[in-house]
Amino acid sequence: MIISRDPYELDDDAARIDEDAAWRFLSGEAYWGRFRTRGDFSAQLASAWRVVGVYETATGRMVGFARAVSDGVAIAYLADVYVLPEARGRGLGKELVRTMIDRGPGARFRWALHTADAHELYRQFGFAPPDDKYLERPYGLPGD
Repeated sequence: MIISRDPYELDDDAARIDEDAAWRFLSGEAYWGRFRTRGDFSAQLASAWRVVGVYETATGRMVGFARAVSDGVAIAYLADVYVLPEARGRGLGKELVRTMIDRGPGARFRWALHTADAHELYRQFGFAPPDDKYLERPYGLPGD
C-alpha cells in the first residue's frame, strides 16, 4: 500500500525498508533503541508483522519508519516509530501512525505501545493509559 503525501510517500513494502538507515537512527538518536545490538534489530525487523516506511518521493531516501509485532488476529504492538528531524513538522508522524494502525490489516486490533515523550501524538489515535485489567512484567526481574 503506497500513500502519497507530496513530496513524500508511505509504503508498507518490507523489501523497501532501508535497514541501515533505521539502525543509524535507532542506535544513535532514539532513547528507546540503544539497548539493542544490530543483530537484535535485524531479528526484530525480520520477524516484524508489518513495517511502514516514509520515503522522499524524488530520491527514495527513507526518512521515517515504524514496525509492529502482532498475532495477526487481535492484538499488535507498535514500535520504533520515528521521523528524521529534517522531515518533521509536516504531519508525517501522524501519517505514519495512521498508516500503521488504521490503514491496513490491523485496523480493528487492540494496539499497545510504550513512549516517554509522544503521548500527545498517540492520544490522537485513541491510545490512553491502560485500564485495571492490564499487567506488564518490566525488565530487570530475577532471571534476566
